Amino acid sequence: MTKAEIIDRLCERIGFSKHAASEVAQSIFAILKERLEKGEQVKISGFGNFAVRVKHPRTGRNPQTGEAIMISGRRVLSFKASPVLKDAINRS
Repeated sequence: MTKAEIIDRLCERIGFSKHAASEVAQSIFAILKERLEKGEQVKISGFGNFAVRVKHPRTGRNPQTGEAIMISGRRVLSFKASPVLKDAINRS
């Protein structure tokens, strides 16, 4: 699903104008991005949790040569689906 599709669904379900729906979607994504950039966890009830994890630098191996290389540390985004979402996906 794209951002444009989300905006279209907001228009259909809530009756927002395209402009208003676009503003709502942009604001929600901006808030989520802002919080994650700060390293905060974002919990959306019935959907799941977004969290930023820190991966420390570590030694890895080049699979072709076997040579040891240093893999830099970084922050990665992880998502864990809520049980409600998991149940909805697996319901058939």
